[in-house]
Amino acid sequence: MLIKSTKTLLVILILLTSCKKNNSNEHIDEFNSDSNIYNSKEIGWTITIPNDWKVTTKKQSNKDTNKGKEIIENQIGSEINISGLKNLIGFQKNAFNRFQSTSQPFEIEYPGEWQENNVLLKKLMYNTFTEQEMKIDTSATTVVKIDGLDFQTYEFTIYAPDGKEIIKQQLYNRLINGFDFAVNINYNNEADKKEMVDAWVNSKFKK
Repeated sequence: MLIKSTKTLLVILILLTSCKKNNSNEHIDEFNSDSNIYNSKEIGWTITIPNDWKVTTKKQSNKDTNKGKEIIENQIGSEINISGLKNLIGFQKNAFNRFQSTSQPFEIEYPGEWQENNVLLKKLMYNTFTEQEMKIDTSATTVVKIDGLDFQTYEFTIYAPDGKEIIKQQLYNRLINGFDFAVNINYNNEADKKEMVDAWVNSKFKK
């Protein structure tokens, strides 16, 4: 089965391009900088950005996504279509502590398709990391509730060649309103992780 949703392209790029700086002042749509609140109408999702975190610009998110597309195409040996992939809100404390969210239309063609697609994506991510000569561990996929909604979640741990832990990455995803919705949390310390996770688990969804 072909991979239908490519939302994790950005996930991979956040790690592979994490040392790049963001100098643009162009902020993502639907973000109110006065209140620090982001609202996605298509997802029905509202999140409050923690104080002292920098919002990732559309320019940087799109650049990361395009680079991710190139890496995945090299991995699978064919072109992929990311025209429906949309970068939602992203924010970061520094290069290695970043929150990013994406959506992509996903039309169910048969029962269980979305779940199968997620299994394939997880395998593709693992293979892509290892092809980049990264040592990696991954957790089992579990389900957590965010504002009463079930999200699939799992975590990657990335190590340096000497075995030292570099970064961890938590991924959450759910099919909602016809979109494959994903949240990615990258961190290398517990304090920054807590701020991002607290903001995420206190999200609100329109029922």
